[in-house]
Amino acid sequence: MTDDTAGWLRDEPVSFEVEQSDLVYSGHVWDVRHDTVRYGDGQIVRDYVQHTGAVAVVALDDEGRMLVLQQYRHPIRARDWELPAGLLDVEGEPPAETAKRELAEEADLVAAEWEPLLSFHTSPGGSDETLHVFLARGLSAAPQVHERTEEEQDIRVEWVAVDDVITAVLAGRVRNGVLALGAFAAAEHLRRAGAAGR
Repeated sequence: MTDDTAGWLRDEPVSFEVEQSDLVYSGHVWDVRHDTVRYGDGQIVRDYVQHTGAVAVVALDDEGRMLVLQQYRHPIRARDWELPAGLLDVEGEPPAETAKRELAEEADLVAAEWEPLLSFHTSPGGSDETLHVFLARGLSAAPQVHERTEEEQDIRVEWVAVDDVITAVLAGRVRNGVLALGAFAAAEHLRRAGAAGR
């Protein structure tokens, strides 16, 4: 592990007075809010997506390959490559449990080893979503195969070397932000673990 010489570098939580908050749109998965906030000597007005939050899983097999899924995503009109992922939409379910459920539901896998990899805000200028990424190893088949519907019905599953995923990201061949951050974080995690083991 490297020394944390920049421990001061962290996001700073702040709370400004919200003078008015209106629900503009109530959606199937998330809502849109219109807030007026007291900021300094004036006000700012912002519209943003109010999101439940989500999880994603970097699943690594015994050869160090990463599980990637391809499925249709309507807003970008593409079948993009991504990680197993899902919404924090079960009341009271911790993110780690959601990650386990999503890996079983999307890839028919369970993992013996789990650890948090990173958490990040997906689009802080337009959404309050926080996404938690977990590293899963010691993989085996789930006790049951899940039925898949909608865009998951023709999901494609592949195992790819982490370096190859990073190469595809840097070349612009894959553009899913969660996949990119997960791959870079996993590579760095493995590098640091290897350095610590020397």
